[in-house]
Amino acid sequence: MHMAHPYLNFDGTTEEAFRYYAQVFGIEIAGIMRYRDFGDNPMGVPDDELDKVAHAALPLGKNTLMGTDVLRSDAGAFTVGTNVYISLDAESSDEADRLFEGLSAGGRVEMALQETDWAEKYGMCTDKFGVQWMVNYEGGKRFALGHAD
Repeated sequence: MHMAHPYLNFDGTTEEAFRYYAQVFGIEIAGIMRYRDFGDNPMGVPDDELDKVAHAALPLGKNTLMGTDVLRSDAGAFTVGTNVYISLDAESSDEADRLFEGLSAGGRVEMALQETDWAEKYGMCTDKFGVQWMVNYEGGKRFALGHAD
């Protein structure tokens, strides 16, 4: 596996939180991408939520702290205490399949492993112990925001 990153969900305060964390750590935010930045809105985000943060990245040594604003249209998706994911960067498509299959077994799939704008394979699940995971394999779709390589 290439990397594992903490991924935080916020109720509309991602940008504020990441600016605060950048100040505390004395570093620069790698970038902030809003839902509207995805062009033709492939995720079907409501117009009044397009300016929310889709992805923020803050380099912390060799890792990256990442975050997003949970959309109001995803009712029930934000709960303090369960708003943290571990994002895994797989080194291959096969590894992404293996990790996702293993972690989701006996748990719950939130988003099946599939191609996205930023990755050849990406999926989200909660394992049988309640830990939330994101499995990501960029492949040829290098996503410029959010990696401390």
